Order: sequence, then structure tokens, then C-alpha cells
Amino acid sequence: MPPTRHRTSFLLIAAFALLVCGCLRTQPREVVVYAALDKEFSEPLLEQFSQQSGVAVLGKYDVESNKTVGLANEIIANAARPRGDLFWNNEILHTIRLEKLGLLESYRSPLARYYPEQFLSPSGAWHGFAARARVLIVNRKLLPDEAQWPRSVAELAEPRWQGQCGIAKPLFGTTATQAAVLFAKLGPRAATDFFERVAGNAVVEAGNKQVAQHVAAGRYAWGITDTDDAVIELEASKDVAIVFPDQAGEGTLLIPNTLAIIKGSPHPDQARRLVDHLLQGKIEDQLATGPSAQIPLGRQATQVSRVAPSDLKIMPVDFVAAADHWDEAQKVLLKLFQ
Repeated sequence: MPPTRHRTSFLLIAAFALLVCGCLRTQPREVVVYAALDKEFSEPLLEQFSQQSGVAVLGKYDVESNKTVGLANEIIANAARPRGDLFWNNEILHTIRLEKLGLLESYRSPLARYYPEQFLSPSGAWHGFAARARVLIVNRKLLPDEAQWPRSVAELAEPRWQGQCGIAKPLFGTTATQAAVLFAKLGPRAATDFFERVAGNAVVEAGNKQVAQHVAAGRYAWGITDTDDAVIELEASKDVAIVFPDQAGEGTLLIPNTLAIIKGSPHPDQARRLVDHLLQGKIEDQLATGPSAQIPLGRQATQVSRVAPSDLKIMPVDFVAAADHWDEAQKVLLKLFQ
């Protein structure tokens, strides 16, 4: 080959290489997050990561009424061509649903060692952190004697509280998660019997927020809700108290936020970096002291939730087993509460 042709070929190859490298260098550094945790709580933490890392965070936030289910279903619908990178969920059983479908990437963060195994996927598909607790909210005016306050979730079915206690419809949200946990722990027959009695005993509301609001307003004496809804009423009124149930028994159910990398995500490296960032103790500290008063799960956290006692007894839960009972529990609950 003549020298001129050699030089021309070399120049063409060099120009192409420079073009490719230039494209790689200018490719946007970003990560797409599907966030079920309320935007007001999650977005500031995502912005912190963006500022510190230089990685742009594109958040997808769904509406309050169906955000967890909607985001999970979007991940399923886009399984062949994922659009998101990280699923920040606050309903763990829907995360496990995605894991069972094979739609989550396995990744075990170096920070996982600071978290209890109960809140980590055995396969590395998700990490649990910063939990809400299922608590009882009490109206002090209607129940002025603390000795008479309910102390267990089981009291939702006690006849002495008929029409005086409230529960969110257990077909979605954390109430449905708690139901699945009870089906796994008690067995289907005992759990069905319990919810049959609850259906005839408690006032059924649309959601946990409504339970907390109606107890605070004095429409009934107490109800079961989440800490993030209860703390709003607690800080707005001296007539409200929070009881962490079953401290003399199995303990209080904690439902963690979860972080899961979507299988086949466009930006897996950035997603792993974001997981590591969010599992830092300082992030749990911010969630604990912030408006939602989340409960830290990791040993690196230095703060405690302002609503939770430092010696809180936590219910041991196999969330994978609870997820296995989801469909069965939903069939029973649909008949009772639809």
C-alpha cells in the first residue's frame, strides 16, 4: 500500500477514535430514580448526591394514591427496555415482588455490613434502611387514663373497642404489608379469623393519614397508623399520644425504605454510587430528624427518631415469607374490606 494511502487510513482511524472518545466524554452523567418516598423527603437527599458527585439525578415521583404500585408496575411494563436505574421504595413487599420477577440487579453495598440481615435481601437485590413503624395513635381526651390505653395490634379485634378504633383499608400501603406479615406469622387460618373480627369491630378508613386525623379530631379513641402520619398529629395537638405496640410481646413492626437497582438499567454504575450514598449514617440521621421522623436501622446513624424510644423492641420479620403470603392475604381481605 502506498505511503499516502497509509497516512490517509491512519488519519481516518485517528479521527474516528477522537470522535468516539469525545462522545464518551460528553455523554451525560445521570441516574434515573423512581422514588415512592414522598418527594418532599426524598428529593433534597437526591439533590445532595447530585451536588457532591456531579451526577444529575432525574426523579420520577408518582401520585400519592398509587405511587408504590404505579412505579412498580412501570418497572414491570418496561422490563424489556428499562428507563429507570434505581427504585427507592417505601413499601418493601412490592420491592420483593420485583425481585421474584427477576427485575432487580444483585448488588451488595460495602455499607450493608452496618445493617441487620432482616433488612437486607439475601440475594443482594435490595437494601432496607430508614423505617416507618406501625404504631397506635391515641386520643388523650377520650382515653385520659394511660392504664386503659391499647398496647397491642391484637386489640383491634377486641369487642370492648367496637366502633372506637380505626384502621386503614388493608388492601394497599403499609396496612396491606402488615396483613401479609400477620398471615406469615400467624398462619392463614388464624390471620383470617383475626381480620374477620377486625372488619366487624374497627372503623375502616381510606388510608393511614385519615386514621391519624380522625383520632386527633376525637371521632374515635384510637387507631393504627404509621409514624410519619402520627407525628404530624402529635406535633399539632397535645391531645394525641403514640404507642409503640407489642413491646411486651413480639415487638413493633418496622417497614423499611428499600433501595434496588433495576435490572438492565441504563446507568448501573451511577445507581450503585447512589445506593452507597443513601446508606450512609448521615442520611438516616437526616431522615430521623426531618419531618417524616424515620427510624434509623444502620449502626452508623448517630440520631434516633424523635418519636421512637431508644430501646424500641423490633418485631423479627421474614419479609420474603410475608411476600409469599401477599396474594393469599389479598384474596381474604378483598372479601372482607372491599
